[in-house]
Amino acid sequence: MDNGCGSGNCGCKSVVMPLTTTADSSARPVASVNGVALHAVGEYPNEECLRQMGCSELLRQAAQQAGLLTTDDMPMTGGVQSEDATQAIEALLDIELKVPEPSDEACARYYAAHEARYRTDAQVHARHILFAVTPGVDVVALRNRAEGVMLEVRCHDRDDARAAAAFAEAAAQWSNCPSSAEGGELGWLGPQDCAPEFGRELFGLNDIGVLPRLVHSRFGFHVVEVLERKSGTPRPFATVREAVRLALKQQTWATALRQYLTLLAGQASLVGVALESSSSPLVQ
Repeated sequence: MDNGCGSGNCGCKSVVMPLTTTADSSARPVASVNGVALHAVGEYPNEECLRQMGCSELLRQAAQQAGLLTTDDMPMTGGVQSEDATQAIEALLDIELKVPEPSDEACARYYAAHEARYRTDAQVHARHILFAVTPGVDVVALRNRAEGVMLEVRCHDRDDARAAAAFAEAAAQWSNCPSSAEGGELGWLGPQDCAPEFGRELFGLNDIGVLPRLVHSRFGFHVVEVLERKSGTPRPFATVREAVRLALKQQTWATALRQYLTLLAGQASLVGVALESSSSPLVQ
């Protein structure tokens, strides 16, 4: 079951994050990468979508320069690339990103630092307040509001009788999830009950109470309170060695991709899209 925050009565799955059209978009420049427009006039994607589109266009152009994609391949339309571009980018990354196999020592260190992720039968009893990213929403303002509510509900001592009522009241007022009618209650969750990014936050920590930072997911921003934890049974390193190796390799690959994109951005002409850039291949 992958419905965003994990609760069977949660409607987060219906939330999407499409392009956002703003009233003053005509006054803004059309974002572009090396002169290639990322969106149509009169549309303005939210910041996250714009960054994703900018990175995809950087990779598409790099694939063309490497001779892996024909020069007549058309830029993405509606945020979707051609199938040829997708395949060419995969080939490009296979060439450019050289990710070494993690050593046994590195895997053992990673396992020791993330042992909670490799337990069986671990469960978390939680509730949340969802600030959903919906069409037309100002993402920065939404995040600021979510952080403000998080600080308010964290101010209550957990032994204070008002603490439970304060969270439930905040959920009823602010949450975009049907669980708001139940005070944000999600019940007992296992890792398999959550969207991966939501589960990583819940099960990668040992905190009890309102978590000290927002949980970001594909559905928006979550203020999360952990009421109880069942730690589960540790799995020996030998039984999860392959899973640890893949996780560490994926992490290393993601770092290499970020560095490669940073170098491409440093060599590109960017308009209206903010991407981290560097003119040196020695990106940290």
